[in-house]
Amino acid sequence: MKKRLQISNKIKAGTSWVRRGLFPFILMVIGSFCIAFAYVMFQVPFNIVAGGLSGLALIINNFTGWSIGILYWVMNVPMFILGFIYLGRWQFIIRTVIATTIISVLIESFINVLPMVFNPFPVTDNMLLATIYGAIIGGIGTGLLFRAGATDAGTSIIGRILQMKTGLPLSQTYFFADGSIIFLAGLVFGWESALYGLMMMFIWGLASDFTLEGPSTTRIVTVITNHPQPVSDALLNQLGRGVSYWQITGAYTGEQHYMLTCTVSRPQVSSVHGIIAHADPDSFVTIGMSHNALGEGFTRIRKT
Repeated sequence: MKKRLQISNKIKAGTSWVRRGLFPFILMVIGSFCIAFAYVMFQVPFNIVAGGLSGLALIINNFTGWSIGILYWVMNVPMFILGFIYLGRWQFIIRTVIATTIISVLIESFINVLPMVFNPFPVTDNMLLATIYGAIIGGIGTGLLFRAGATDAGTSIIGRILQMKTGLPLSQTYFFADGSIIFLAGLVFGWESALYGLMMMFIWGLASDFTLEGPSTTRIVTVITNHPQPVSDALLNQLGRGVSYWQITGAYTGEQHYMLTCTVSRPQVSSVHGIIAHADPDSFVTIGMSHNALGEGFTRIRKT
């Protein structure tokens, strides 16, 4: 029995190591690869500056010819300090330095390798296509880094801090953090290039949001009714979902009602309409979006 317990503890320890150590590292490598690939394949050939220190490196390179990868890493040193203070101290800064170093090395490698692998290079002459594909691939990479507990440093650290302090989505915090760099790019590369950079920044943020938070898989149903028990029973019996309700007072009429809440999966929304209509056709119903639900009946809560 004691030996079985020891084996079980070893298995749990191994699983925990994979979840806490190896898996985040794999996410960092994949995310860094996506960011560097999108940058060299789609941004560098067209001088598309979507904000960030990578965009600033493009602008400086245009005047000096200095290495983009080295510029990117050196300019990130102040960002490492900010990240250390606000975003997780040693655990965060170690992962971010690793991710930034991988990105810098990959940028230098891709600049030499991709023109030999892809013929012709760049793969498209259409600047709009380059903007869209670069934003999607790079945004996915940024989202993967965030899920690994790191960032690609640069102004994304500022954006992440703004998101934590204000609750704004990443797509908006990117705009605040990177707007000045895109404006500078407009002065250097022209305003049409800056417009493409603005589009890339926006799509990049949306792709990051989606990768970080996942697709919206659940819905929150709120019902105002005078017949809470029939509505609750119908939702419980026909959907198998838990329901909570409590008494409320209407501010306009002063009358007493009941408010019910129920979390359902996205495919169940169409059934909710008919179930509530049959149980209480006079009820008031709102259905809100939720990215996911953790707990009984949905995704199991896991320790990080």
